[in-house]
Formats: sequence, structure tokens, C-alpha cells
Amino acid sequence: MRIALFEPEIAGNVGAVLRLGACLGAAVDLIEPMGFAWDDRRVRRTAMDYIDHVTVVRHAGFEAFRATIGASRLVLFTTKSSESLYEFQFRSDDILLFGKESAGVPAAVAEVCDARIRAPMQPQVRSMNLATTTALALGEALRQTGTLPG
Repeated sequence: MRIALFEPEIAGNVGAVLRLGACLGAAVDLIEPMGFAWDDRRVRRTAMDYIDHVTVVRHAGFEAFRATIGASRLVLFTTKSSESLYEFQFRSDDILLFGKESAGVPAAVAEVCDARIRAPMQPQVRSMNLATTTALALGEALRQTGTLPG
């Protein structure tokens, strides 16, 4: 299972997702441009030494990333969906795609995804933190597919 972040804007979120990937055994794809310099120390501060235990691939853009997915499904997490991540049936080779913090993904990206799902939350709030949503999603996907570590 892979995590893909579309044009992430906040270094601390990326660091937290890298640490999550290291802990749960998921590779992380970063789709550029990013809203910070890759050598930003805030990424390393959040990821700590866990960054050495996760496979990270940077892609020049969405099409470059898309060329690497093969037969895997691209599962987009979006507040614009009504299907809960807890009702969705994950597969072990899914790629969990998360949009940029301020705007999600453009419609053209959403249209090419195989599924669009959401994390359930209270109706009066807009969205959860990117790293928090990623943790919920990856945890549920790994639980369903029987691939949780340890």
C-alpha cells in the first residue's frame, strides 16, 4: 500500500506522514510542486530519524506520478465524497491519495481516480488535518487487508 500526497504545502504534515509510513510500512509518494523546500528542516524535525525507514519517491507532477501506478487503484480522500472510508473495500495494492491542505485536488485529478471517499466527521467542520486523516485511512486500509504490522 502507498500513500500519495498531491502538492503538499506544510512541511510538518509531510514529516508526520513520513513517520506514519515508516511505522506502518507504507511507501510515500510526493507529487510536486510542494509548498516548501524539500530540505526544509521542519520535515526532518517531524519525521525525526523515521525518515530513514520509509521509501519516499518525489514526482515532478501528477502525470509523472500517474505513470508509476500500474494496475493499482487510486483512492482519493476528499470532503466532496459521501462514501465513508469505513464502508469502502480496500485492496492491499491501493494508493491512498490526499490533496493539498488548502484546496484538495483539481477536478481533473479527481476524475481519473478509481474511487473517492471521505473520513466521516461532524457536519459543522470543514476538514481534518492531513496527517490525521492519513493515519485514519491507512490504519483502516491495513486492518481491512490484514496487512497491519506486528
